[in-house]
Amino acid sequence: VFVCIVQVWCLSDLSSAGGIAGGIEICITFPTEYVKTQLQLDEKANLPRYRGIMDCVSQTVRHHGVKGLYRGLSSLLYGSIPKSAVRFGVFEILSNQMRDEAGKLDSTRGLVCGLGAGVIEAVLVVCPMETIKVKFIHDQTSANPKYRGFFHGVREIVRTQGIRGTYQGLTATILKQGSNQAIRFFVMTSLRNWYKGDDPNKSINPIVTGAFGAIAGAASVFGNTPLDVIKTRMQGLEAHKYKNTIDCAMKIMRQEGPAAFYKGTVPRLGRVCLDVAIVFIIYEEVVKILNKVWKTE
Repeated sequence: VFVCIVQVWCLSDLSSAGGIAGGIEICITFPTEYVKTQLQLDEKANLPRYRGIMDCVSQTVRHHGVKGLYRGLSSLLYGSIPKSAVRFGVFEILSNQMRDEAGKLDSTRGLVCGLGAGVIEAVLVVCPMETIKVKFIHDQTSANPKYRGFFHGVREIVRTQGIRGTYQGLTATILKQGSNQAIRFFVMTSLRNWYKGDDPNKSINPIVTGAFGAIAGAASVFGNTPLDVIKTRMQGLEAHKYKNTIDCAMKIMRQEGPAAFYKGTVPRLGRVCLDVAIVFIIYEEVVKILNKVWKTE
């Protein structure tokens, strides 16, 4: 693991570019992440708080102003660069080991590399980042919100629950992030290989890269939103109601039905497609620039 981390940071020029892109994208699209999380936390077993996407937005703005749609943003901003550093760094390490003699990475190996990148980013960065974000968003709906800001909130979570309190829903997060990146890198690798055909050196236009990224993002949304819903419930302020990930899934199915596993799909789809498109465009363009200075592939 230590060697992996060192190698990841050796690839930080590439990874930081992805992190910067992710930070810009989060600032633009975070309201959709906020709405998605609120809808996923809205349990059918209780009296529903929101009637849909627009009702969630209007209630939030009415009670908390426009800034209310950015509750929990800081946790994603602070985590975006290390998350992308781990994701792209680990993917580069694994893919460099799994390419064939011609230097080509096939779709199946791309899936495996993406899975590995997703699992490691989930453990090192995403789980604590997402837990803090969900708690902040959930706290806003409380009668008496107890978190006054990012650092105060983190201190309170650690003080009352220990470091373990920032790692709620770890199993669900690993499953979600692992499948997320497996699907995205599988789709991206497949589309790249299809586009290049028999010419591995064929250049891909940034617009095409963005389109491929959006398709990969959409595939991951439809492929693993149920895991995202479970993860959100396991990280909320009422996570104590669930014994574990399986118990959470069974209670959602029993009390709310299969449709509940796709709550927040529309806002998540908008954010993720833009997220993956932007990050892959900037990442690919930075790789091209760096390859003119020194070999990074």
